[in-house]
Amino acid sequence: MKISIERGALLRAVARAQSVVERRNTIPILANVLIEAEGDEAMFRATDLDIEVVDRAPAKVERAGATTVNAVTFHEIVRKLPDGALVSLTDDGASGRLSVEAGRSHFALATLPRQDFPVMATSEYAAEFSASAPVLRRLFDKSKFAISTEETRYYLNGVYMHVAEGEEGQVLRCVATDGHRLARIDTDLPAQAEGMPGVIVPRKAVGELRKLLDDDETEIAVSVSETKIRFATPEITLTSKVIDGTFPDYTRVIPQGNTRKLEVDAADFARAVDRVATVSSERSRAVKMQIEDDKLVLSVNAPDAGNAEEELVVAYSDEPLEIGFNAKYLLEIANQVDRENAVFLFNSSSDPTLMREGGDMSAVYVVMPMRV
Repeated sequence: MKISIERGALLRAVARAQSVVERRNTIPILANVLIEAEGDEAMFRATDLDIEVVDRAPAKVERAGATTVNAVTFHEIVRKLPDGALVSLTDDGASGRLSVEAGRSHFALATLPRQDFPVMATSEYAAEFSASAPVLRRLFDKSKFAISTEETRYYLNGVYMHVAEGEEGQVLRCVATDGHRLARIDTDLPAQAEGMPGVIVPRKAVGELRKLLDDDETEIAVSVSETKIRFATPEITLTSKVIDGTFPDYTRVIPQGNTRKLEVDAADFARAVDRVATVSSERSRAVKMQIEDDKLVLSVNAPDAGNAEEELVVAYSDEPLEIGFNAKYLLEIANQVDRENAVFLFNSSSDPTLMREGGDMSAVYVVMPMRV
C-alpha cells in the first residue's frame, strides 16, 4: 500500500476513528486502526467490538492495499505534523512496518496483519430513514444527561429511541432515565421510520454520534435493526450494537395530575441554582425551593460550610409550597431549556415534578424531589 493524503483530512479521519479505541486492551489488534486504500480514497476503521467507526478521506492511491497500525500513536504523530503537509503512507508487508513521511519527518510504525482485524458483520436493517443533524442532535443532547451510570441496571445505560404516540400522531422519541430524573424528547417522525424497532443506544455510541452531528447541513442516514443501529454520512459510518434489554415503561413515571404551575426565566433560574449550590461541597446537596405569591426563594443549608439564599420573581399563584431537589439534577434540567421560560408543574413536596420548556410539549423532564 502506498498513498499520499493531506494532513488536515488525515487528522480528521484518524481523530474520529481513534476515539472509539479503548485505551486498555487485552486484544492487541483492537488498539489498531485499519487503513484501507482503494480508488481515490482511504478508509480508516476502528472498533471496540461494540462500536465501529469507518471514516473516508480523499487520497492519491499509488498502490492499493490495507494494514493496521496503533491508533493512538498514529493519531499523535499526525496531530504533531505541520499544517498543510502532504503525508505519505507506505506499508512494507515484509518488514511489518508502516512508513509515515511528511517533509523532513519520517516514522516507521509497527503493524499487525489486516486479516486479524475484526470487521462488524453487516446486518439486515428493519428500517432505514434519514434525519438532519440538528434534529438528531436535539434528540440526543437533551436526553443524554439522564442516562444511568449504574451498571447493574444496564438497560438504563443508554437512550431509548423509538416510535411513539405524541400529542398529534406518531413521533420519533428519545427517552433516558436513571430513576431520579427522566428526559423525554420528541420530533416529527421521519418518512420510512414507521416500522423502526425500539432500541437502546448505548452511552458510548451517543457520545461518538455527537461528533457526526456538528455540521448543521448534514443529512444522516439512520438504519435500525433489533441488534444494531447505524448512522452514516458520505464520509463517516458509525455502527453500534444496541443494549440487549427491555427499557421500562417510562410513561408510568410521568405525572399527569400536577396542577401547581411555576413559570420562571430559565437562564436566571439556572444561574441562581448554581450560585446557592456553591456553599455546599457535596454535589448531591439539596436545594430548597420555597414558592408563594410570585416569589421563589432558593436556599442551601450546609452546616459545615454555611448557607445561601436567593430570591427570584416568578409567576406562581397556587398555594405555598416547599420542595427540595438535588442541586446537580436541577441544574442539568434547567440547562436543557432553549426557550426563555421554564415551566414547573408540582403536585406535592413528595411527588415527582414535571418540567417543560414554555408551552412546548415536545421536551418533557421529570425530577424526583429530596427531603429537606
